[in-house]
Amino acid sequence: MDIDQGIATIWINRPEKFNSFNQEMALSLQQKLQECDKNDAVRAILLTAKGKAFCAGQDLAEAIENNGIELPEIVEKHYNPIVKLIRSIEKPIICAVNGVAAGAGANIALACDIVVAHENAQFIQAFSKIGLIPDSAGTFFLPRLIGLQKATALMMLGDKVTAMEAERMGMIYQVFSEEQYTENVQKLTAKLAKMPTKGLGLTKRLLNESFTNDLNNQLSREKEVQTEAGQTSDFNEGVQAFLEKRKPVFTGK
Repeated sequence: MDIDQGIATIWINRPEKFNSFNQEMALSLQQKLQECDKNDAVRAILLTAKGKAFCAGQDLAEAIENNGIELPEIVEKHYNPIVKLIRSIEKPIICAVNGVAAGAGANIALACDIVVAHENAQFIQAFSKIGLIPDSAGTFFLPRLIGLQKATALMMLGDKVTAMEAERMGMIYQVFSEEQYTENVQKLTAKLAKMPTKGLGLTKRLLNESFTNDLNNQLSREKEVQTEAGQTSDFNEGVQAFLEKRKPVFTGK
């Protein structure tokens, strides 16, 4: 993990195995996310990967080895904590998908706040090909992103979805070309790191709550959380900068 100018970059780094998850990698990712959560110097988190693939999902060799980790334990101790951390950390988490994202790799990416992708990236709900069900909150987020019908088909058929198709169907935010990928990922992450971090975190909190609230409860929570946002230093700075016709300098507090 690298931290620079408010940006924590977490690298999935097991390229010789197409960045497939084993226990060590899953627990390491959990630890890095926890460190980002506690570090006030971190104002935006970038999750990406080394090598040609983003993440090929679970390392099946680990899952089937004798006296190895069984599937329920893998889901409960490896993937569920990662997804919960991604959603509970009140800082923007950007996922830059540099290559194939399959299985748990795809669904962990889709749990992030903003997902961008290299033009050659692909998203695959590969679980049905080996008789499993989508985990890592795939059955929660994907239908909400693209609709039940499309999500069901992708999960049952295991079709490959190109980056451009993923953008068109609303699965991800944006696709970047080969020439612009690195620069645009850096620009997006840097922009978020300079924004009012507390306000972005409160927005994320309300989006999480919207999954279970009805309209009246959500309106009530917006009023309560807006009060909290209005008490931040960044709100005062934003208003002052507007009145003075200058660019605000947010501190994330």
